[in-house]
Amino acid sequence: MTFVELTMDDGGPAGWAVDLVEELGGPGAGLAIAAENLFPPIPSEVILPLAGFAASRGELSLASALFWTTVGSVVGALLLYGLGAVFGRDRLRAVVDRLPLVKLTDVDRTEAWFARHGGKAVFFGRMIPLFRSLISIPAGVERMPLGRFLLYTTAGSLLWNTLFVMAGYQLGEQWWRVERYAGWLQYAVIAVVMAAVGWFVLRRLRRGTLVR
Repeated sequence: MTFVELTMDDGGPAGWAVDLVEELGGPGAGLAIAAENLFPPIPSEVILPLAGFAASRGELSLASALFWTTVGSVVGALLLYGLGAVFGRDRLRAVVDRLPLVKLTDVDRTEAWFARHGGKAVFFGRMIPLFRSLISIPAGVERMPLGRFLLYTTAGSLLWNTLFVMAGYQLGEQWWRVERYAGWLQYAVIAVVMAAVGWFVLRRLRRGTLVR
């Protein structure tokens, strides 16, 4: 049984999102996607293909499905951007200064990298599982100009949403199969992240930076 079938059966997050789309159509899909940014257990890989399926049945237009899901993506990203802006650089540095293995110079390098590549990070980050939501927080912390943030967030979200909405539109009754294939991508991202974290920790331990 797939994750979608399980959550729909037990009234989990995916089941709630499905009910929302079925009851409210496009605005429901937008609301579910906005919530997905804040509550990762709500999977966009379920909401977006379902919106495409609804469009294939004529319950809403394809343009409406893309419009509302992209609006939801941007609204959710803006909320996280605001959270990052409220948290701020000073608090971030204070937290990092108390962490083992991580140094303030790491923050400096990250900030310098984000200053050069922040636009690309936000654009491509909107298309990577796990990072889709998280990328908005450092953008807020670094106070990326709001107009620039909105441009890259909207573009990246529209591209990602179009891919999954169209998949649901083409698959019709089999829209739920998209989640299975998207899950493989998510597992691959998790594996890469875990490997990167392991490499970072091992490197720091070898350098003897556990105690500063």
